[in-house]
Formats: sequence, structure tokens, C-alpha cells
Amino acid sequence: MRKKQPFFILSMLFILSVFYSVSATSVSAGTVKLTYSNFFPPLHIQSRLAESWCREVEKRTLGKVKIEYYPGGTLTKAKQCYDGVVEGLSDIGFSVLGYSRGRFPVMAVIDLPLGYTSGVAATQLANLVYENFMPKEFRDTEIMYFHAHGPGLIHTRSMPVRKLKDIKGLKLRATGNSAKIIKALGGTPVAMSMPDSYQSIQKGIVKGGIYPVETNKGWKMGEVVDYCTASYSAAYSTAFFVAMNKDKWNSLPTDIRKTIEQINAEWIVKHGEAWDNSDAEGMKFFLNQGNDIIGLDKKEAAKWKNAVMPIIDNYIKEINSRGLNGKHIVDFTIKTLDTLQ
Repeated sequence: MRKKQPFFILSMLFILSVFYSVSATSVSAGTVKLTYSNFFPPLHIQSRLAESWCREVEKRTLGKVKIEYYPGGTLTKAKQCYDGVVEGLSDIGFSVLGYSRGRFPVMAVIDLPLGYTSGVAATQLANLVYENFMPKEFRDTEIMYFHAHGPGLIHTRSMPVRKLKDIKGLKLRATGNSAKIIKALGGTPVAMSMPDSYQSIQKGIVKGGIYPVETNKGWKMGEVVDYCTASYSAAYSTAFFVAMNKDKWNSLPTDIRKTIEQINAEWIVKHGEAWDNSDAEGMKFFLNQGNDIIGLDKKEAAKWKNAVMPIIDNYIKEINSRGLNGKHIVDFTIKTLDTLQ
């Protein structure tokens, strides 16, 4: 009996080791690992919110979902982010719809110069437009949510824009529909992503840009511009998407999907409020650089508003040519925005 005991003990140890090995493998196999791509720099508030979304998903799924977060365009660049999600280069992506001009016609209505006053209103509007029309151009991904920045305004280096005529011929950074705004106002739009804009303005490649006030701090643009023209009557916004690969989303258990949807609803509010808070911080940063804000009187503001109206009319015609009801989309958007502001 004593001779058999060591063999028995070794056998039991072997069986237990196999059991725990299998158990550990099962736990590991049950964990869903996702990647998240974002072009914002790590310390930008919108980047921090994206990362906190990742951590919240991990927390509420009790670790069943783990997300590797890649800020600063390290996984996919801003313009390639949506396709990166579709193709599985990243499981989740956060970027700008306007970087894929013409690809998302319905949601492009958010980028029109509708006279925005806040990021909260713009963010709410973006999600309401999506929920109302459910554009087919997003069928190749699963949209988590949208958000949109506060009013986009003209910023210039060395050359103040006090009147509409002052914009004539100025090369200004603009993307998507904001490029149409610059052109309608008499300027020359130059397309480039935000990460490329700082040096372009600093080196004089462009004389400034059109962007939300938060950018003055978030992207340090306040260091290279001198003036901000408070052209709220022609202010636009930009729609940002957070999307997940369709197959990856469909592979998730129902309870995890419901948890993520609940988190999405909460983060819509957080993003909108963050845009407005960062606008306030951006304005403070802008002024601390010794820069100036240029206001417009009612008569001048009306000129700016009238100058950009053809953009809205042309949007309606373009949408109609795609077999959609452009006027209905615009009317819904303007009416909804009026109730939010």
C-alpha cells in the first residue's frame, strides 16, 4: 500500500493540473477581445471619453469583454477609420464622417451651416436624425452612437476677418461640408485632417481654418492663430461616429449587446457636455494667448447667413438626386434643432 501511494498522489496531481489547465483555457476562450481605433490624441477630452467607454464596457460586462484602445491614429488613420472597421482592421472606430465626403449623404445634414450654438444640441440632433432615418449607408457596421462638436467658427492667423469681404481669397483649412462653407463665404478651402492643420497654419500654407473653439486648446490651434470671428449665424457642426464591425457585433451575446447599448446612451450625453465644456476651455486658452474675438452685428451676421443658404439648397438637390427626400431631411433637422437650442 505504501508503495502505491506516491504513484496515486502523482496521478491525482496530474489530473488536477489538467483540470485547471482546461478551466483556465475555457475562461480565456470566453473573454471577447476587441480593438478600438481613434485619431484624437490620448489627452484630448474626446479621446479620454472614448477610453473611459472601453473601461466601462469591461467593468459592466464583468471582464467578459476586454478592449485594447489605440488613440492618435496608431491603428488606423482618421480617413481610413470607417473602412478599417468594415474590414476588421479595428473592431471599433471613432472618426469624422466628413472625412469620407459624399459617402454618408443623410448624416451630412448635420454638417450644414444651420447656426449651431452648442455641442449638446448638435450631439442630440445627430443621434435623432440617425434614429429617424436609419440611413442604409451604415448597414455595413453597427453604429454605437454619434456626437457632434459646438459651433464651427472662422479662425485666422495675422489677417482679421471683420467683414464677409475679408474672407475673399483666403486659404483656410476645411473638410467635408465645412469646405463648402468656406467657398460660399468667398474663401479657398484646403482639405486636411486636424492632425496636419497646426503646422500648415504655422508655416502659412493656409491662413487659418474653420473649426470649433475647443480646438484652440484640444489641438493647440490657439497657439498659431490670432483671431476668431464669432460667425454664429453661419455656424456648422461636424458629426463623429463610433462604429463596431458588424460581424463582431453580431457575435456578441445578447446580454453584452444590451449592456453596451445602455452605455452608448450614457456616453452620448457625456460627449455633448464635453464638447461644450471644452469649448469654454478652448476660448479661455485662445484668449490667454493674447488673441482677439471679432463679433458681428445683426446686419453683418445676416449677410453670412444668406451667403451659406445655397449650401443647404444644393444639399437638398443632391439628396434628391440619390432618390431621397432632401427637403424632408432638412426640414426635420432644422425643426428638431430649433427644439434643442
